[in-house]
Amino acid sequence: MENSYIGRSIVALVILLSPIISFAQFVEYSNEFLNIGAGARGLAMGSAQVATVKDGTAGYWNPAGLVGVKDNVTVDLMHAEYFSGIGKYDFGAIAIPIQDNKRTLGLSVLRFAVDDIPNTLFLVQPDGSINYNNIQSFSSADYAVLLSFAQNVKESKDMNCSFGINAKIIYRKVGSFATAYGFGIDAGVQAHGERWHFGAVAKDLTSTFNAWTFHFTDAEKQVLYLTNNDIPVKSTEVTAPSVVIGGGYDIKISKSINISPEASFNVTFDGKRNTVINGNTISMDPHIGVEVSVKNIFFIRGGVTNFQQGLADGDTLNQKRVWIYQPSLGVGFTIQHITLDYAFTNLANQSSPLYTNVFSLRLVFSKKKEEIHSKPIL
Repeated sequence: MENSYIGRSIVALVILLSPIISFAQFVEYSNEFLNIGAGARGLAMGSAQVATVKDGTAGYWNPAGLVGVKDNVTVDLMHAEYFSGIGKYDFGAIAIPIQDNKRTLGLSVLRFAVDDIPNTLFLVQPDGSINYNNIQSFSSADYAVLLSFAQNVKESKDMNCSFGINAKIIYRKVGSFATAYGFGIDAGVQAHGERWHFGAVAKDLTSTFNAWTFHFTDAEKQVLYLTNNDIPVKSTEVTAPSVVIGGGYDIKISKSINISPEASFNVTFDGKRNTVINGNTISMDPHIGVEVSVKNIFFIRGGVTNFQQGLADGDTLNQKRVWIYQPSLGVGFTIQHITLDYAFTNLANQSSPLYTNVFSLRLVFSKKKEEIHSKPIL
């Protein structure tokens, strides 16, 4: 019975995706800032989260997991800086349980920005001289807002199942030159047994369309024309649907110690990618992670992701290809209503590391218990 429910969930996701996959053409690696992650726990576990996430970051990983937020409103915050502070990434989310914990509302906000980019359009004067005073700076920033809803669809002694959906609003801005607006839908399911966990989410279910508009002054257009650059007017960037499917299992070592390994596959449909499994249309990228919890207070985590084939170091002929991957580690602890998580992640690969420190904070706002005293009616 449990397997049949999970099977029907996967089939439903595939049926919803099939007409889009058949008739649309997409841009590879569109809206990549939405693939960075959310929360130090998920990043420390190699982004293997779709089956077990049950906190405020579930709006990002799998909205069905928001039903794990019980009784109290939670707020999740995260900040990370990449490439020695050049790129700044911020994530914030609030999850609100309603109707006796059967439903949960969520709001997530993401921002990735690169500031102080030099604008050298007017560096060279018409007479060929260089005027460094003409260099100005601008910022490139990507924003996303996720409006989430999750609901329990089955609760029993043997299995709990939930469903969730996101409405995704995107705003991207490149200085004063270009802006884009986008909209998309995500939908996911989770199922949990006594020890096993399953999750699946379809991202950009209806495909996500970014409509770009460009704003160049006459002087900027003239420079672009004289330097043989195209002057864009409008364009549409389409993000293809993708599916993430994963599972996890709880291993009880003792009353205090629990080990939870998890693995997932990100299945994309926008063309051949440099992944473990790839084809002309479909590619699959694995994520593997594990979490060791001690009394649900202290946590140790590790993971690997982004398996790719790259050129071996020292191969001057560029002929020898080896498998590379991105490892990550992390810890976390919970004190009453506060959880602090840390992740040490790698943006490149194990042989050429670009390490990043990620911190995230979770606050649980407990409801005040009100004592109601009844008075006799006279």
